[in-house]
Amino acid sequence: MAEQITKREEWGSRYGLILAVAGNAIGLGNFLRFPVQAASNGGGAFMIPYFIFFLIVGIPLMWMEWGIGRHGGKYGHGSAPGMFDVLWKNKTAKYFGAIGLFVSTIILIYYTYIESWTLGYSFLSITKSYFGLENFEAMKTFLYGYQGREATSYFNGITIAYIFMIITFAINFWILYKGISKGIEKLAKIAMPALFVFAIIIVIRVITLGTPDPNVPENSVSSGFGFIWNPDFSKLGDPKIWLAAAGQIFFTLSVGMGTIHAYASYLKPKDDIVISGLATSATNEFAEVVLGGSIAIPISVAFFGIATTTAMAKGGSFDLGFAAMPLVFEQIPFGEFFGFLWFLLLFFAGITSSVAMGQQVIAFLEDEFGMSRKKAVLSLGFAVILAVQLVVFYLKFGYLDEMDYWAGTFGLVVFAFAETVIFMWIFGAEKAWDEMNEGGDIKIPRFFFYVMKYVTPLMLFIVMTWWLINDAIPILLLKGVAEENLLYIWGSRIFMIAVFGTFILLIHIAWKKKKVRNGTSN
Repeated sequence: MAEQITKREEWGSRYGLILAVAGNAIGLGNFLRFPVQAASNGGGAFMIPYFIFFLIVGIPLMWMEWGIGRHGGKYGHGSAPGMFDVLWKNKTAKYFGAIGLFVSTIILIYYTYIESWTLGYSFLSITKSYFGLENFEAMKTFLYGYQGREATSYFNGITIAYIFMIITFAINFWILYKGISKGIEKLAKIAMPALFVFAIIIVIRVITLGTPDPNVPENSVSSGFGFIWNPDFSKLGDPKIWLAAAGQIFFTLSVGMGTIHAYASYLKPKDDIVISGLATSATNEFAEVVLGGSIAIPISVAFFGIATTTAMAKGGSFDLGFAAMPLVFEQIPFGEFFGFLWFLLLFFAGITSSVAMGQQVIAFLEDEFGMSRKKAVLSLGFAVILAVQLVVFYLKFGYLDEMDYWAGTFGLVVFAFAETVIFMWIFGAEKAWDEMNEGGDIKIPRFFFYVMKYVTPLMLFIVMTWWLINDAIPILLLKGVAEENLLYIWGSRIFMIAVFGTFILLIHIAWKKKKVRNGTSN
């Protein structure tokens, strides 16, 4: 007996779909992580492998995920377990999809809190709350006080941060409750144009800064652009730069977490995915390279110089975005306004990504358990609001960092490798190729057939192996972890194991119920 496929939601327009998928890809990584990676890995030298990996890993994965998602949607599946089960007629296939659910859920939990910092800082900017702090260390202390990582005189605990976390959580789940066309698509149509307008305004302001201090002519906006775009070819022999560039592609396109699959599952069977995939990739790259690369690094070099900017960047994305940038806003006319735009830009970038993470899990509950959207959203929302408490209160002990590595870094490449093998090798490269090109306004160049079948999985395997040996094993063995943090690190790990185990159990239950409904022929 064939499984009955119920009517599923659809996108209201192709324009809305492209904006939504681009919004999923355009996140905090475009404006925070990308500048840090570029500055920490040789500036222009980083951009060469970055564009190579965009061509041989990023675009192929984007097309594959659109193809897997649309194919799964034909059979009523909006999440990775069902999609993998359709592609690979094997009892274990659906359990590989649990990786996608796990990655999306864990990232959603801590990403919601990080996202709330941007909303909070937009308020702190317009009210000039951090104005008057004169150096980088003071601004870092202000940030750590806001996050609750340090007891400072600037904040009375984490009350303000907690309020903005609740507001951010409520906005996310209200949008998810409204559904695909009335919620996520409507958000994309408002947030994405606003994001680009804000970014362009800030870029224009950056470009017109010139040389802020005439006494230090080497510190200029042009020097900042030169640092990013003038490659030092001697650094291309460093494999770490190549691996950093490959890693950034995962973050920038939001591949390897099942979110694109979920969005693509709401397409009609003959809807184009070739041009749509290219359009979302191009939109993301414009946001990251043209806009993201024209704000934080050039403005920081203009005020602090290349050496100091590089040192700040090595402190992480948050040091550059939340400590270095506010120092700049203090020193320019109408700095509170530009600070407000900067952090609101980050908030819009963040929320268009976080709702995508939630959508895959909601689709799983709707499609595989028959839940109503209201019940699915409430179930996920209840779980996330409980789990985020651990992130909020244990942030300073490395709880979030542990989640970010295993789900938000290593987990991405593991899932991407699994889906590539299942789609291109087990399902079959020719069938996968036909699926991706079906209904396309244009055909994918045949060159990419061989890239997707051979080059992309090989590169994913190399990246996964490199990260396993150089990062995953030392992190797993707790190398360099402070003794006072050990309990919280293990707590984070136990929590993640529990989440993954829960998804395995839910998948087992869902398919067992389907087998009973459909009889022994399933």
